[in-house]
Amino acid sequence: MPDPTRLAAYHADGRDRYGLVTDAGIIDLSVDFGHEFKGLKEVVAAGVLPRVVAAAAGRLPDHATDAVDFLIPLADPGKIICVGVNFPDRNAEYRDGQAAPDRPSLFIRFAQSFTGHGQPLIRPPESDQLDYEGEIAIVIGKAGRRIAPEDAYDHIAALTLCNEGTLRDWVRHAKFNVTQGKNWDRSGAMGPWIVPFRDAAQLDDIALTTRVNGETRQHDRTSRMIHGFRQLVAYVSTFCTLHPGDILVCGTPTGAGARFDPPVWLKPGDVVEVEAEGIGTLRNTVMDEPC
Repeated sequence: MPDPTRLAAYHADGRDRYGLVTDAGIIDLSVDFGHEFKGLKEVVAAGVLPRVVAAAAGRLPDHATDAVDFLIPLADPGKIICVGVNFPDRNAEYRDGQAAPDRPSLFIRFAQSFTGHGQPLIRPPESDQLDYEGEIAIVIGKAGRRIAPEDAYDHIAALTLCNEGTLRDWVRHAKFNVTQGKNWDRSGAMGPWIVPFRDAAQLDDIALTTRVNGETRQHDRTSRMIHGFRQLVAYVSTFCTLHPGDILVCGTPTGAGARFDPPVWLKPGDVVEVEAEGIGTLRNTVMDEPC
């Protein structure tokens, strides 16, 4: 698989920027396009990812990657819709004897519940049950309602990665509810960048892996997803219009810390990496919320 084109949002020299990530550093494209497009969401919405990428041709980097603070790629995404229980072994973890569901389980996350690549996940004082969930996220680039599965890929602009960090005890506070366990400030991460979507080979059968302190905890392939990417776009767009900048977080494999016996929760100093073929590696540490 060829090296991906990578567009990141980041903070450097006192302001938020976006640019093309190369092996040598980051080419700042916000200096060229910032007057037209405030951030990558606006770039996606305008359908000009190829134009923005082309502007980096032949240029030297403006910033070293280790000298910037990465932000979540889309600063103000529209809807962030997450998919639960979307790998066969993940369904088996529930041990309820039920077959894989015919329809995806969905819930909502807010942008402020995520932090960027290289930033710490925050463990709040109210719970020590911070867990990880490595996932692939798709960025919608073309609006649509009741999108047919065969047309779904025409509506995807880019791909990114997500650590869908979860406070496990807080997802059990009510009879049927996960919202409060999924939306603690900076409990999850997204990034490191977006990779423009070209074709089905980028999604249909790629490896997704999560490591904690170098140990592989989750590993599976997208070809084994219960509800594929086309089905997810079609299903979600049935009940709500998808708009450019909306994000679908598409499900995590088996192996989260909650499923160990006894459970293994993230603690300060841990390093969590989510990696997917052709997209990259999202890396975060863990720290307690400052008092």
